[in-house]
Amino acid sequence: MTSIKISNDIIPLGEFKASVSKWLKSIQSTGHPLVITQNGRPAGVLLSPAEYDDLVHQKQFLESVERGLKDADSGKIYTTEQVRLQLAERRSKWQKK
Repeated sequence: MTSIKISNDIIPLGEFKASVSKWLKSIQSTGHPLVITQNGRPAGVLLSPAEYDDLVHQKQFLESVERGLKDADSGKIYTTEQVRLQLAERRSKWQKK
């Protein structure tokens, strides 16, 4: 994710409402998230769809790695041969369908 530029990427809700289209175009073109404030405090963050997708993908990847590390630490591991056998079993079930 692109870092936030304090001078450009933090705006009050009223300013955002007055120029929604302009701000949507801005996040698309710059990739910068937009922090929207209400009563001087952060109230929300607007991201481009691509930035949001990247964040979700990164979160899922990190959670997957964390699960794998926990499994390895707890001894839930398989040899390469065990994985090959399981994959072969699954393939044969799929081919029978």
